[in-house]
Amino acid sequence: MWEYTEKVRDLFLHPKNAGEIKNPDAVGEIGNIVCGDALKLTLKIDRATDRITDAKFQTFGCASAIASSSALTELIKGKTVDEALKITNKDIAEYLGGLPREKMHCSVMGYEALETAVANYRGTKLPKIEEGEIVCKCFGVTDKKIRRAIIENNLKTVEDITNFTKAGGGCGECIPEIEKILKDVLDEKTVKETVKTKKKLTNIQKIAMIQDIMEKEIKPLLQAHGGDVELIDVDGNKVIVSLRGMCTECLMTDVTIKDIEKKLKELVGDELTVEVG
Repeated sequence: MWEYTEKVRDLFLHPKNAGEIKNPDAVGEIGNIVCGDALKLTLKIDRATDRITDAKFQTFGCASAIASSSALTELIKGKTVDEALKITNKDIAEYLGGLPREKMHCSVMGYEALETAVANYRGTKLPKIEEGEIVCKCFGVTDKKIRRAIIENNLKTVEDITNFTKAGGGCGECIPEIEKILKDVLDEKTVKETVKTKKKLTNIQKIAMIQDIMEKEIKPLLQAHGGDVELIDVDGNKVIVSLRGMCTECLMTDVTIKDIEKKLKELVGDELTVEVG
C-alpha cells in the first residue's frame, strides 16, 4: 500500500476542477488507457492578457494521477501561459506534500499535458520529448523523454527512471537501452561539472602549467619532426611563442600554432590564445 499524504488523499476523494471545458482555448492530451494512465487537460485563456482563467482535467489512472492533475489545475489558474510553463513536476509533487517515488510519473504526466496544451493554443509543434526513438514499447517512452527526466530530476538509477517515466516497468526488454542512456547522460553531466568547477589558477600557476605542457607534450612532438618551439612570454591570456628548426620553414605554421593553442585550451583554460612573437 502506498503512503499518501493528506493532500493527495483529499484531492483524490474530492478532486478540484474535474471535467472538461466547453469550447476550450487549449487542449492537451497525454498517455493512453492501454498504458494505464491518460490525462486530458482543457484550458480557458484570456487572449488579451494570455492569462489562464480556467483549467479542467479528465484522467484515467490511480489516486496519484487524479491528485496530480487536480494540483496542476490549481497551480496554473490565474497565471499567464509563460508563468504556467515554469511549473515543473517537482512543483506539482511539492504542492501535494510529496508523492511516493514509484508514483512520480503521475506528476510528470501533468506538466507534459500542460506543454501539449500550450503548443495547441499557440499553434506550434508538440514538445520535442514526443519525438525521438521509442525505447520502451510497453509504455511508448522515447529516448528524449528518458534523457529529459534524468536531467530535470537528477535521476541516478534505472529504477528512478521507471518511477518517473514508467519506461522499463513492463516486460523489461528495454532496460539495457535505458542503462546506456543513463550512463551517457551521467557521463555528459560529469564532464560539464568538471569544466564548470575547474579551479581558477593564479597567474604564476598558469605560467607554470603552460611551461610544463610545452616541455612535456608539445616540444617532443615538434622535435620528432625536426622542429621546435620556445615559450617567449605569457601576457594575461595571450601565450607568445617562437618556432624553431624546421617549423620556421614549414608551410603549415598556422596549423602548428592552432594545434598548440588547442592543447593549452584543453589542459589549462579555454581563454588562452597563442601567437608567434
